[in-house]
Amino acid sequence: MTVQLISTKQQLKLHKIKKVLLVEDNDANRMLLGDCLNFCGYEVKSLANGSRFFSTVETFQPDLIVLDLKLPDIDGYLLLEKMQQNSQTAKIPVIVVSGLAFKSDCKKAISLGARRYFIKPVILKELTQAIEKELSCHQI
Repeated sequence: MTVQLISTKQQLKLHKIKKVLLVEDNDANRMLLGDCLNFCGYEVKSLANGSRFFSTVETFQPDLIVLDLKLPDIDGYLLLEKMQQNSQTAKIPVIVVSGLAFKSDCKKAISLGARRYFIKPVILKELTQAIEKELSCHQI
């Protein structure tokens, strides 16, 4: 896995550094994902809840959002729905990383605008590949 992450990091150096907003309430998951994304060359801003989500999106201007659906203060589905109602945030690709494992959860998130859906525990290689693919396909 390390070799593949290093090659991804080298590829990212050829491009402008992309910004990823990570919204995850679990401290260990947030630190692990944040460290992985930093290692891959992304500029990462992390939030433990959704209360400052839209203000952070406005100031940080992420190229992509990694979103947990179960947050302590707001439902991730509601965040997805509100993002789609705003012309600026609707353009930002969202990848969901959630413990909700039912197909109906995945379908609902995708119907609300999520590009990809990963079930925890996530395979970091697959997540970083999906992030790179989304960033290369969807220029903001």
